[in-house]
Amino acid sequence: MENSSRFFANIDCKYYPCHKFDGDINCLFCYCPLYNLDCPGNYKMIDKGDKKIKSCIDCTFPHDPDNYDKVIALLKDQR
Repeated sequence: MENSSRFFANIDCKYYPCHKFDGDINCLFCYCPLYNLDCPGNYKMIDKGDKKIKSCIDCTFPHDPDNYDKVIALLKDQR
């Protein structure tokens, strides 16, 4: 897939690929902008000491190139 304003694959990153994923991984949202939202991806809430934190280790939602418009729409809804 060609790099553009909607897609970027940083194959030189030492963490690439950051998730097990079939197909092209979009690195544009490397640090997920949906972390503090109710993301439609496959996240889990895990215990960390006396707190619960969001674990996105199995979530590939923002990395799927087909979900770019969905991520942008979710962010616009937060305004």
